[in-house]
Amino acid sequence: MSGSEFTIAIDGTEVTATWTDESPRTRRALADALPFSREATRWGDELYFRIPVDVDAEDPRTTVDPGTVAYWPRSLALCVFWGPTPASTGPEPKAASPVNVVGRIPDLSPLAALPDGAGATVELSE
Repeated sequence: MSGSEFTIAIDGTEVTATWTDESPRTRRALADALPFSREATRWGDELYFRIPVDVDAEDPRTTVDPGTVAYWPRSLALCVFWGPTPASTGPEPKAASPVNVVGRIPDLSPLAALPDGAGATVELSE
């Protein structure tokens, strides 16, 4: 696998994420499947979209930090979290069910205005 970063472009808004080592099998499967494009769904301050990857739970968790990029095994989806979701009980993002953390987005400012039904493309950064 090459590159320590990947890019997520959502309706013209591009953010760069850094891979983490928290879920190495999931990270490898995602990197091998890139690039892919899908329609995203917004759920509170989270966007998620189905992807062509099927990986089991790997160090799964439901509560994550803002800026987390994670794979959701239950729905075969990639999730981008930047704030509370309908499952949250406080200010932290909480997934609907456990996710595998694969990346972090340092600059969250572009994410708040993203609409439901946005088109999303994920690819390795150059």
